Amino acid sequence: MVLDLHLLLVTPLEVVKRLFTLVLENDFWRTLLFSFSRIVLGFALAFALGCLLGVLSGKWPLLETLLWPYVITIKTVPVASFIIISLIFFSARQLSTFISFLMVFPVIYSNVLEGIRSTDRELLEMGQVFRIPWGRRLLYIYLPHLKPFLFSACSVALGMSWKSGVAAEVIGVAAGSIGEKLYESKIYFMTEDLLAWTVVIVLISVLFEKLFLRLMKAAFDCWEAR
Repeated sequence: MVLDLHLLLVTPLEVVKRLFTLVLENDFWRTLLFSFSRIVLGFALAFALGCLLGVLSGKWPLLETLLWPYVITIKTVPVASFIIISLIFFSARQLSTFISFLMVFPVIYSNVLEGIRSTDRELLEMGQVFRIPWGRRLLYIYLPHLKPFLFSACSVALGMSWKSGVAAEVIGVAAGSIGEKLYESKIYFMTEDLLAWTVVIVLISVLFEKLFLRLMKAAFDCWEAR
């Protein structure tokens, strides 16, 4: 503001104006759909596999032991390292799906495993005494107990999927993606575009999180009402 140099930082009003002009541009919705579809796919795959392996690891401790080094590696290695290594094996257009999957999987897996472990032992003993099959124990004993763990995991993982996915697009410069728009903003010093696209990412991430959690709550409510 002192220098009156918008190249460094534009005003919020200019960001809002640029946001409205972006929405009217021809490729805005194509770009949004490109990134949204790939990041959501990565999250969905991680959610499904994380739940499956979390449940199986809770049943068979040997599987948990086998997966432990891989889960720890994914948790500790910086996302930028994974992105650069993955560029050797994946095209830039596929990268955001894989990186979103990779960052979300440990969160879902760890929470599901912890939920399985902390299930009420008395209920489990009752299930064994009455010889309830493991599949029915999973549905009627484990699943209700997993509900808060799943909601907690998803509330964290949904934001992570967007941050890591867009970061992958920026580093990989995936054509037609939001990451490419952010990269171009940096190259051409278009601060208003950078902040406008950042606002778009935040809005889409929040809306998707609210929608997914609402759908998951509705699914649990339907199940509990049976």
